[in-house]
Amino acid sequence: MEPTPDVVRHFHPVLPSRQLRRQPVRVELAGHAYALFRDGSGQAAALSDACPHRFAPLSKGTVTKEGQLQCPYHGWRFDARGQGFNPSQPELRHCEAKSFQVVERHGYLWLAHASTPVSAMPELAGGDYVFGGTFSTLFQAPLHVALDNFSEDEHTPFVHTRLGWSGAQAGAVEFEAHNHEDHTEVHYRAPQRPAPIMRLLMVGKGDVFHNDWVTRFDPVRSVYTVRWTTPSGAPRPFTTQAHIFFVPETARTTRLHVFSFLRTAVPALRPLLPVAAKAALGLTWWEVRDDARFIPTVADTPYSHKGMRLDKYDKPLVHQRKLMERIYYAHEAHEAPEPRPALPRVHDATGT
Repeated sequence: MEPTPDVVRHFHPVLPSRQLRRQPVRVELAGHAYALFRDGSGQAAALSDACPHRFAPLSKGTVTKEGQLQCPYHGWRFDARGQGFNPSQPELRHCEAKSFQVVERHGYLWLAHASTPVSAMPELAGGDYVFGGTFSTLFQAPLHVALDNFSEDEHTPFVHTRLGWSGAQAGAVEFEAHNHEDHTEVHYRAPQRPAPIMRLLMVGKGDVFHNDWVTRFDPVRSVYTVRWTTPSGAPRPFTTQAHIFFVPETARTTRLHVFSFLRTAVPALRPLLPVAAKAALGLTWWEVRDDARFIPTVADTPYSHKGMRLDKYDKPLVHQRKLMERIYYAHEAHEAPEPRPALPRVHDATGT
């Protein structure tokens, strides 16, 4: 299934704010292109990246001193609302370009239909979490492949090299997954393998890795909360949280926009949070980079799970496909088989 225009009714992060300056910038979302620019007051705006005259890309044009986006082909000019003006035929009416809403928040530009309420903007971490930064990574794979990859940690020992457990420790993993009406919830608990960067987060030898996440579909996004405990169960000082947005650019590519946060329950360590938050951001970047390097290998995985021998770690995958179709794409889900455990049958941490 290819992405549809309906997804623009959700707010998506599409571009870091700092990347939109004097010149327009083209972004893609669900197979459609948008021209982002700043108007005369410096506010970000977005138009469909096709001049209504002859469909020339407006993103190849310029922004006038009045803050209008000028087509590079015949000089038609458009304001932030898409109201157009033809300098060669000033009396011409009906030369509007389709406009979209842009909200600037968390250091990013968020795109949606003009009618989408700002209250629909996804909430990011708050409270005592310190913001560590953002990054964006292009995945050479469709949305469903990228999402499936981030919906299980079974591949951790084989694709990643820092967070989580090694291949020899795969049998020590505890796992739970819960499917809900509008989201999925996953919990992993496993030995943390040695990795030098973990020392920056005060993770020691023999510590236990905890990865808990929730995936939602308005838009498609997951919040991963990672923490560690000592072998005796005492909490380590830092908890990281990564908000990952899966933005389909085309039917074959997905861009991940990541927002990283860190917190500590130890008051004496709070002055170190800005530095430690950067370390957490770097750790998250490495992990996502590992996935981005591997994902072309499985980019041709079909949309349907039919015929796949799914195991317990794949429990969220089939349900998430249904949620993605119903909530994100706004149409009825296709029939899909429930996961079948591989033989011999294994049990999760709850014994079910």
